[in-house]
Amino acid sequence: MSQVIVLNGGSSSGKSGLARCLQAVLPDPWLAFGIDTLVEAMPAAMRSSAAGIEFDPDGTVSVGPEFMAMQAAWIEGVAAMARAGARIIVDEVFLGGAGSQQPWQRALDGLHVVWVGVRCEAAVAEGREIARGDRIAGMAASQAELVHRGVTYDLEVDTTRTESIECARTIAARLR
Repeated sequence: MSQVIVLNGGSSSGKSGLARCLQAVLPDPWLAFGIDTLVEAMPAAMRSSAAGIEFDPDGTVSVGPEFMAMQAAWIEGVAAMARAGARIIVDEVFLGGAGSQQPWQRALDGLHVVWVGVRCEAAVAEGREIARGDRIAGMAASQAELVHRGVTYDLEVDTTRTESIECARTIAARLR
């Protein structure tokens, strides 16, 4: 039985909506946690420092050693919840492509994980970014392909023209 679903995609690709739709269509309860959850839980000073995480005006995101340490602890904590019996949906942005997937692979080793690439054409993601109004312009375009470089998936969905609920049903059909 699947224990963890990892959704990886760029900003405004539709991961959060997809996670909510998965929670609605899956027969058992699943908890959803996103990288935004971690960022919001950090002290405000870490959300604008070189040691923490910085969001540049062009949409580039830079992370420092303090962020990396907290992220490592968070990843281990999410894995511990899955090992304790919780079913988990992770909403992630692998800024380092395959290098960002590796800590998750190590932490989730031994668990049944479904790795899902969430794709969306950059222009569509940019439109969503503008409509949301809570993102830095340029994040969607800069991350649209970057986050998928070298990442291994069990399944990919494209939210460009497919509704989140349909993508969720596709993922649900692949779970064991």
